[in-house]
Amino acid sequence: MVKPQPTDEPLGSLPDDQRRRLLEIGPRWNEDITAHRQTVIDCYTPLVAAAPKDGIVVERDVQYGTHARHVLDVFQPAALASRDDGDDPGPRDAVVFIHGGAFVRGNRSVNGQIYDNVCYWFASQGLVAINVEYRLADVAPYPGGAHDVADALAYIQQHARTLRIDPARVFVVGHSAGGAHAAACLFDPTVIEQRPPSPIAGLVLISARLAADVRPGNPNAKPVRAYFGDDESLYPVRSPLSHVARSSVPLMIAVAEFENRYLDEYGAQFFFEALRHRGTPPRLIQMRGHNHTSIVAHFNSGEEYLGREILHFIGSVGR
Repeated sequence: MVKPQPTDEPLGSLPDDQRRRLLEIGPRWNEDITAHRQTVIDCYTPLVAAAPKDGIVVERDVQYGTHARHVLDVFQPAALASRDDGDDPGPRDAVVFIHGGAFVRGNRSVNGQIYDNVCYWFASQGLVAINVEYRLADVAPYPGGAHDVADALAYIQQHARTLRIDPARVFVVGHSAGGAHAAACLFDPTVIEQRPPSPIAGLVLISARLAADVRPGNPNAKPVRAYFGDDESLYPVRSPLSHVARSSVPLMIAVAEFENRYLDEYGAQFFFEALRHRGTPPRLIQMRGHNHTSIVAHFNSGEEYLGREILHFIGSVGR
């Protein structure tokens, strides 16, 4: 199979007809998020399935806790995984990906391709990539998801040597609800008191829900209520947006041009709050042409702008 040619063009790895279709959907994204999300997955799945994976070794279903969803998959460059010949390449930087799903659904692999694609791409760049699953709101309402992320990070730190990663070079990438859990794990004082977080080198929030709200236009208002509870007076204190000043971890924020309603607004607010409280400003990127799903579905399809920006962010964090 021919390796997809790198491109920076928004949605540029897709065939022209599919690219036009997603650009047409873009301004209407919130009219039918479920159907539009499925269209995105249907478009990108063949591309990421066809991407070469020969140089990547995957260890699946590694248990980091006691629940059935307390599992993670480890993606390693083959040269790192096969080290019996005495040629030890040394520990690598690690990317830990936390998937989305509006708190009430989703898993680390939608269909055997989407979300795996994120980790395949980072592993193809020479990093160790780890794909984390967590409990959903029905069995683990607030702060359960953030607890699971904290537990997964603790497991990764404890097994850093076996995983061949540098424990001082672990970067977390959270998408949508996964970004909310990752941010809460690091910023929310309630979570920190109950689950002191393992140190990480940096945090990337992609289209993350950084504020709990049930505003009339929020397409995920019911899932937000399912996770954060019925008492709306608690929403501010349970929102990562309220706690930006509590951590100085290096931060990057990415939002799509066509987001689930309010997520771009919260990403910008998070950026400006971080900017106000820190000497070093965070990074903020808007992915033109992309929507809430394609912003992660495009990884390993040939379009590389966001991936290379994240690698640049990782490289900018001092060793």
